[in-house]
Amino acid sequence: MRIKPSDSLLLVIDLQGRLLPAIDDGETVLANAAWMVDVAQAIGVPVLATEQYPQGLGLTEPGLRARFPDGSIVQKTHFSALTEGVLLQSREAGRKQWVVVGTEAHVCVQQTVLDRLAMGRQVFVVEDAVGSRRPRDKERALQRMQQNGAEIVTREMVAFEWLEQANTPVFRDVLKRFIR
Repeated sequence: MRIKPSDSLLLVIDLQGRLLPAIDDGETVLANAAWMVDVAQAIGVPVLATEQYPQGLGLTEPGLRARFPDGSIVQKTHFSALTEGVLLQSREAGRKQWVVVGTEAHVCVQQTVLDRLAMGRQVFVVEDAVGSRRPRDKERALQRMQQNGAEIVTREMVAFEWLEQANTPVFRDVLKRFIR
């Protein structure tokens, strides 16, 4: 199945200042997630984010946090972003396709993805925009999420599926700003 912009939501999980330095290749994960946010916003795909226990892990990385409108970042203490129910109260959360980026792949990302799949929704995990402290944990998490029905994709796969066609003003804008 293809990822449709009208059906999609981009969920950014726990890209927080105190956690990112511990993430394997965390700078790349952050850069790719920020790229996804920028592309989603250019195309008109809604974006939500979570922060895991910000008192301990800090807020979302400031450069990324600045990209989000007020009220689009949800604080949580459970590892799954769905357990506390606050995220699901957003009207955008009802979209049937969730594209997911963030950390840690084997903890909060995985538990959120598994819970969303259990709700009968389609989930796409952006491999180059998720991370864990240890590469093996990320590898196994991606494998487990895929075995349970998530599709593992890359950032450009998502961008081009959201764009759907060439020769539109949005395509030209995204191509010029983000892909070339």
